[in-house]
Order: sequence, then structure tokens, then C-alpha cells
Amino acid sequence: MNSQIAVLGAGAWGTAIAKVISEKNKEVIIWSYEESVRDDINKNNLNTRYLPDVKLPNSLKSTSNIEEAAEGKDFIIYAVPSLFLLDTLKKSLLVNSIRDGKTTIAVITKGFLPTDNGPRLILETMEDYLPGFFRQSLVYISGPSHAEEVSIGKVTGLIAASENPKNSIRFRDLIKNPRLLVYSSLDVRGVQAAAAAKNVIAIAFGMLDALKTSGKADQFGDGTESLLLAAGLNEIQILGMALGATHPETFTSISGIGDLDVTCRSIHGRNRRFGRDIIEKNILNPFKNIDDLISRISEIGYLPEGVAAAKYIKILAEKHKLRMPISIGLCKLLNRELEPMELCKNILVGWDV
Repeated sequence: MNSQIAVLGAGAWGTAIAKVISEKNKEVIIWSYEESVRDDINKNNLNTRYLPDVKLPNSLKSTSNIEEAAEGKDFIIYAVPSLFLLDTLKKSLLVNSIRDGKTTIAVITKGFLPTDNGPRLILETMEDYLPGFFRQSLVYISGPSHAEEVSIGKVTGLIAASENPKNSIRFRDLIKNPRLLVYSSLDVRGVQAAAAAKNVIAIAFGMLDALKTSGKADQFGDGTESLLLAAGLNEIQILGMALGATHPETFTSISGIGDLDVTCRSIHGRNRRFGRDIIEKNILNPFKNIDDLISRISEIGYLPEGVAAAKYIKILAEKHKLRMPISIGLCKLLNRELEPMELCKNILVGWDV
């Protein structure tokens, strides 16, 4: 029997994953909050707004009715940005097959979620809302990937992490193809922490790269970027272990150093782009602090997930008494407490921020 799959979220990454699955002769429907995106997919087999110039299969359909998308599905993948994930989850709780525990759920969103007890990892927060059937059975999918590349068949590797090995394997088999390699992991917390924290480091990397190439800071070079990358990986591992990561090798695998490297260096990376825009376009000028930036993030024109993650990591670092000068320093910069050159000199020369 052919499995039925829903992808909730029609951004670039959700669309790319939906395309990959539908090309395996699977029935896939993608939920789009934006009706214009829905209509573009259904009428033109395109998602011009989020994944331009990529032709989508005729079999991939879209709806703006979340119950229509999710009802009766064997697999559901949540793909909305972290800022909107809880709202989407709450809407989907009305779906009978979710209430009855008859679907298998994965998440490809990266970041942390705010709760009354402070920021938390995505899966543990979702478990508080979902029926008990789903506890320790959700799957988290991450890795060094860009929708622009996956959607056109560039070779890419992902990690499917779950405390339920069978569910990890189910999603691995659902998504993988000869050019999209998917590996299983039990380290759900480590993979989630790495996925969220790398976006923060990528913003700092983008700033440094812009300073280096603009000639505004001739003391920075390729070696400086590698220094930042290595120091950033160290912070990611420190945070991940504090949040309950079970396998140190998670951070030296594709979900750790692999994802960090591509997010920092790829031209497709939104967080790297945002870091460059801080230097080249003074993009922070209209915002008075990080909360103002988060509340008006749509004005940026694209979504750098590392902005909200920086705020939450600073809270977590203070809670767990972790030394994370890059992440905390970047949060201060986004809060308009530091200037870019001041931050780069501080974290690279070893001063405290």
C-alpha cells in the first residue's frame, strides 16, 4: 500500500523535501500558510517565492487547510520556521489521526522554542502538546543541506535522529535516494542542539567574511575564519552536552561540523547572508534591540533563524553557566550593545564580551 505523506510548511526546505519524496512515486501534499504559494504549486508546479526555478512534480499538491493536509497521513513532516512551529502544531492537534497516534511524525525545523520554563529543544516541547503516543517516538532530521541543492539532486547527507530506532529507519527509507543519503542516530538532543546553534555561529562568520573581503579589517584572513569555525564548534558541543547530548561524536559528524561548515560557507546560507548584511548594509540600524528585531523579522526579507537562537542560547548559557563568548557576544551585538568590529576583535583575540 502506498504511504500518504504531508509536509507542513511550504518554505524552501519543506518544498525540497516534499519534492524528493514525491519523486519516489509517493503521495505527498504540502501545507502552505500563504495561499499565493499554494496556488503557484498547484497551477504552475512551482514555488516561485521560496524555491524559484525548480520544477515540481505534477503529483505534488498543496493546500492551505492544515486538517486537509494532515488527516489520515502515514507520515507528517513539520517544516515551518521555529517562530511559527508551536502555532502550526496547535492547529494540527485537531487532526484525528494525530489525536489517535496513527501517524509517524518528523521535524526538519531548526532552533529552540520559547516556553514558560525558558527556551527548550523542539522535540521535547512538541511532546508536551502531542498525545502520549508520540513520547520518545518523534524523529528529528538535520544535516549539512540546502534546499537549493537537494531539490536539483546535488549529493547531500542527512541525519534522522530518534529515541525510537524504528521510526528513524522509517523516515530514512522514506526520504533517501541515490543522491540524498540519510543516516540514523539515537542522539536526538545532540543533533537538535547542533542544528540550532550553528545558525548563530554562521551569522558571526558572515560578519567576519564581509569584514575580510571588504578591506575594512586587513587583520582577518582565511585562517581567521577557520579559527572562528573551530571555536564555534566547541561552543556547539559545550551547549549540546549541557542539554543532554549522548554521543560526543555527534559534533564531529555531518550533523555537527558538517552542518556548521556548510551553513557558514555556502552562498545559500541565510544566516551567513544576514551576517554579511550587518556589515555591508547596516541591516540592524532600524531595530532598537534583539526583541524588536525578532518581532519585525519579516522586514528583513528572508528569515535568519540564528537571530532568535542567539537570544535563547544566551539564556541557556547563563542558566547552565556555560562559557560561550561567540554566541553571547552575537546576542549582545543583535541587542545593539556591541559593534561588529568590537565583537570580532573580542572573540578572536580572546577578550571577554
